[in-house]
Amino acid sequence: MTFAAQRGLVWLRRFENGLLALLVLILVGLASAQIVLRDFFQTGIAWADPLMRDLVLWTGMLGALAAVRDDRHIALDLADRFLAPHARRIARRVTLGFTSVLCAAMCWYSCKLVYLDFAGATATNGMRIVPAWVPEAILPVGFGLMALRFALRAASPPAHTPALLHDPATAPK
Repeated sequence: MTFAAQRGLVWLRRFENGLLALLVLILVGLASAQIVLRDFFQTGIAWADPLMRDLVLWTGMLGALAAVRDDRHIALDLADRFLAPHARRIARRVTLGFTSVLCAAMCWYSCKLVYLDFAGATATNGMRIVPAWVPEAILPVGFGLMALRFALRAASPPAHTPALLHDPATAPK
């Protein structure tokens, strides 16, 4: 990988992490303000609750993307304990490929959902500042990027080996 590509990936990681931190900060700030306003002043911010629901959706998808990026997503690694190294590599590629296909399907169906809301299939209530399809747009983007990351990972060698393989008793000779 070239120096420019590595530098670009570092900046992309920083941007993703910064955006995720900013969204969480806004979410916590809005929730805190709502609590204080409701408990002490018997009022609240009318648009805060719908916005917080949207922020939870965005934060969840961006957090999932970060987990996939760093290979820290939920995974069942039972096969790593019992399979031979060659079979382990095959199982890894199959499971990552299958996960990529599932994420691609989720991308497809979330595109359909966003299109339905864009076309006016869902009415917006008076509390929404933006149409429903705008915050939902993170779904196809997030699932599409996850599908791409899983597919690329399936086609490449593992970035790290599980902790069990570092045990000298189980290390290949």
